[in-house]
Amino acid sequence: MPTVHSAAEPRPAIVFIHGMWCGPEVFEPYRQFFTERGYQCHTPALRQHDIQDNESTALGQLSLRDYAADLEAFIRTLPQRPVLIGHSMGGLLAQMLCARQLATAAVLICPASPAGVHALTASVVRSFFTVMTRWGFWKKPNKLSPAAARYALFNRLPDDAAQDAYQQMRHESGRAAFEIGFWLLDRNKASRVDERKVTQPLLVISGADDHITPAAINKKVAARYTNAEYRYYTNHAHWLIAEPGWQSIAGDIADWLEQKHGQSA
Repeated sequence: MPTVHSAAEPRPAIVFIHGMWCGPEVFEPYRQFFTERGYQCHTPALRQHDIQDNESTALGQLSLRDYAADLEAFIRTLPQRPVLIGHSMGGLLAQMLCARQLATAAVLICPASPAGVHALTASVVRSFFTVMTRWGFWKKPNKLSPAAARYALFNRLPDDAAQDAYQQMRHESGRAAFEIGFWLLDRNKASRVDERKVTQPLLVISGADDHITPAAINKKVAARYTNAEYRYYTNHAHWLIAEPGWQSIAGDIADWLEQKHGQSA
């Protein structure tokens, strides 16, 4: 059963988990939004994602399990289990951490899917095409081209905002991309999540025009968990953490958290 907090108790901390090709700054609007509502917010950077132009071999070979281990170590420094809010690959990492009982609740925003969910749709293949067609991509760092990023990530951002978002993009681990997209071939099954161990309340959010984690796939992710609620937003895509109207979605998340933790507004 989820922990119920009285109105006199402090709100749980929130740990924001960013996704591929980016750093924790993508959650700055959300961090400010939830800080103003009384939450202590943490925005850790995934390993080697604090360097914008990092093209190291070490980055290319990082596993989802490396990211999850670092996040687990950070969470264990906190005085109590936090709420997790993960975007894209960060949503998958949040699922992995929930299975380790490291959170009281989680919000999965356009989450990458765990092993067992077939997610290679036509739009996903197009999004990753320049990555997947590079020989040895599974052990090399990668970064989307401006055109690929515009299609896959920023298709609902205004032009100037999309350009700014691309300038902030990082390189990403090819191994992590392989573990998500080609889980059938991954002998370590790094993206596997035992849904029976995920007992926390989950909120799964998707955008109607998401090309890289399509809404239909997000709905399948939500269906894996008996305690998950699914919400679908029209006029939004993958970058709904900063798309016009993001404040309304953040407000819905805040209302959901208050309901799940028994707190008044």
